[in-house]
Amino acid sequence: MLKDPLVIKYSDIPSFPRSTVHGHAGRLVFGTLKGTPCVCMQGRFHLYEGYPIQKTTMPMCVFKLMGVETVILTNAAGGLNPDFTVGDIMVIKDHINIPGFAGNNPLVGANDERFGERFPCMSDAYDRDLQQLAHAVAAELDYSAFMQDGVYSVLGGPSFETVAECKMLRFLGADAVGMSTVHEVIVARHCGMRVVALSLITNQAVMDYDSEKKANHEEVVQTGELRAQQMEKLVSTMVSRMKNSF
Repeated sequence: MLKDPLVIKYSDIPSFPRSTVHGHAGRLVFGTLKGTPCVCMQGRFHLYEGYPIQKTTMPMCVFKLMGVETVILTNAAGGLNPDFTVGDIMVIKDHINIPGFAGNNPLVGANDERFGERFPCMSDAYDRDLQQLAHAVAAELDYSAFMQDGVYSVLGGPSFETVAECKMLRFLGADAVGMSTVHEVIVARHCGMRVVALSLITNQAVMDYDSEKKANHEEVVQTGELRAQQMEKLVSTMVSRMKNSF
C-alpha cells in the first residue's frame, strides 16, 4: 500500500538485529501512506530470539532520530478474556510487563538524555486520542463487531503459556497475552513518541485442564492472514486521519 517504496533489508543495516521468526520478512519499507511519510517494519525482534532487550527495541530509537512522531504497533495475541473470539482486534489501553517485574526493562542501564528522562511515566503509555480514533475508524468501516479494547500482558516466550499462567494473568487483569510490543512501547514513550497498539486475537488461551486445544504458531499465522486486509484498511485510514487531526 506504500507509494514509492524503498526497501532495505535488516541485514544491510550496520548493527541492526535480524528477524528469525517464520512470517517476519526482516525488512524496513519506506514510503508514503495516504500522503503521510511512513516507515514500516516487516518483522520485529523478541526476547526469545536471544537478543538483549535493548537490542529488541533499537528500532524505536532509530525511528526517533529519523523524526518519527507516532508509532502504530500491531501484534498477534492469545485471548484471555472469555468475551473475546479468534479474529477480534483489541485496541490496547494498558499493559502488564511481566519481564519488567524481574528487572528486564529496556531502559535499564545508563539513561541516554537524547531520548528521554530517567523515569518516564507509563500511566498514559497508550495515547487516548489515538485509541478513540481507532474505534471511530473501525465504526466507519463497519468493523465494530470484532473490535475490543483491553490490557495486554507480555511474557518472554518462546513457549506458550501454561493453564495456570493464563489463569494468573486473567486474575491480574490481562485480556490478551503475547511475547512482544510492550518493550517497544516503553522505549517509544521514553523517546516522546505517541503510541497506539492493536492486538489481533489469533487464538484463545487454554484455561481448562480438560481442554483438547493446544496453542500453536500455525493457527497464529492463519488468523493473521484472514484479518490482514481489514487490519491494513484500519491502519491506513487511521494514518490518513492523523494527518488531518493531529
